[in-house]
Amino acid sequence: MYQLVIIDDEKKILDGIAEIFPWNNLGFEVKERFTRAKEALDYIAREQVDVVLTDICMPDMSGLELAKELKVYEDLQIVVFSSYSDYKYMREALQLNIGDYLLKPINYNDLLTCFEKVKSILDEKNSVTEENEVMGYYESIINRVDEYVENNFQNANLSSVAEIVGISSSYLSKIYKENKGIGFSEYLNKVRMEKAGSMLMSSDYKNYEIAYHVGYDSPKNFTRAFKAYYQVTPREYRNGIRPGDEKKC
Repeated sequence: MYQLVIIDDEKKILDGIAEIFPWNNLGFEVKERFTRAKEALDYIAREQVDVVLTDICMPDMSGLELAKELKVYEDLQIVVFSSYSDYKYMREALQLNIGDYLLKPINYNDLLTCFEKVKSILDEKNSVTEENEVMGYYESIINRVDEYVENNFQNANLSSVAEIVGISSSYLSKIYKENKGIGFSEYLNKVRMEKAGSMLMSSDYKNYEIAYHVGYDSPKNFTRAFKAYYQVTPREYRNGIRPGDEKKC
């Protein structure tokens, strides 16, 4: 887990950012939160911190002033947010090599996209020392996705599971394919077809019942998908014919 410090002089906003967003699912731990920038600065001087997320407008020290003080920590990632879309602030943030500039009220998807990027930067910088932790993080996500598909194969979709694990659909699709060697849709289809094949071995289920059970809106669509996967129709499969068998007239 990467260590995150959040700073905002408005405590309600500070607590909301710290507690509502699924930081752990993305690989971050909210180590501390502060309403005063100088207190955060003292803390960062003593403790290991990987990322600082700070408001710009604060009474004791602005977020940009804080960022200047933090330039001594070369690997520290800084993200600022503000209720002002003033170009002056944005330009200064860019000059300080601040990772991103977010506007209040912070949009959930903007924050998610921002910290996916931050994590990628940190992963690359720590590719050797953090390799095992990163792989463990990805493995945990893949396992949660597989469990979700196993329990919800009838109605499973990428958007739903992405929301459950707390990352964007595009990022989940990318890491799932890279780490499992098979795309989400392909894996979902595999699970559905294997469930269907198992049910076809029993005389208790009619073909149309199996179709609806594994998530197809019509028996025709199910038959087409089943044949594409197994190279035989559901009826042929039920009768014991398998791919490669010679069909009898």
